[in-house]
Amino acid sequence: MVKILAIANQKGGVGKTTTSINLAASLVNAGKRILLIDLDPQGNTTMGSGIDKRFLQHTIYHVLLGEQTIANVRISETKGRYHLIPANQDLAGAEIEMVGLEHRETRLKNALQEIITDYDLVLMDCPPALNLLTLNGLCAAHAVMIPMQCEYFALEGLSDLVNTIKRVRSSFNPTLKIEGLLRTMFDPRNILAKQVSDQLQQHFGKKVYQTVIPRNIRLAEAPGFGLPVLLHDKHSKGAQAYLDLAKEVLNAAA
Repeated sequence: MVKILAIANQKGGVGKTTTSINLAASLVNAGKRILLIDLDPQGNTTMGSGIDKRFLQHTIYHVLLGEQTIANVRISETKGRYHLIPANQDLAGAEIEMVGLEHRETRLKNALQEIITDYDLVLMDCPPALNLLTLNGLCAAHAVMIPMQCEYFALEGLSDLVNTIKRVRSSFNPTLKIEGLLRTMFDPRNILAKQVSDQLQQHFGKKVYQTVIPRNIRLAEAPGFGLPVLLHDKHSKGAQAYLDLAKEVLNAAA
């Protein structure tokens, strides 16, 4: 069965896009067929995949509005060897334009049915907001991965996201679950980060991934080259961490 995983957190700057790109590439490295969907109007996942968002004729925006099929929008040639459904600034207007459409919450889920059997896993990079775009991602997903920094404000945001997931589960997607919490940009020398990490493990137990994504200069550099870190520096701590995360994701799916 194809697994659909939403990568979501309404807080910005927590590593959603970095995780989306590098997890996708690491899963491809493990021999899996991967589709990555960019649901953020900023289009950073698209650019970080080596695709210039400025010159795209069709994106996920056109899929959500029913103007293009998802197969027509799909990009099969990326440097990370995963397939991509791209996004750009056009997507910013989608939320307003979708308000009057039928089944506005499940338009992505319905569109995906056309190509879903082509893949082993589908990853979705959701925007840093609890809006209609994120809702489409959560309605289409089987599970949610929540990247987060180990800081106290992140714990407050996590509570809001968990409540949103519960509401989506009760209203639209009864099988949706939290796959796991991913600690990102982690600095073991930071006492506060270690304290918050301990709190997460106490409260969420096995829902916290064992893999911890460190602060790593190679991870920060790779998007500037339109590459996943695995192709930028496969021996870096960042690359090795995402390879470990891919193994955890695959073990959970087994």
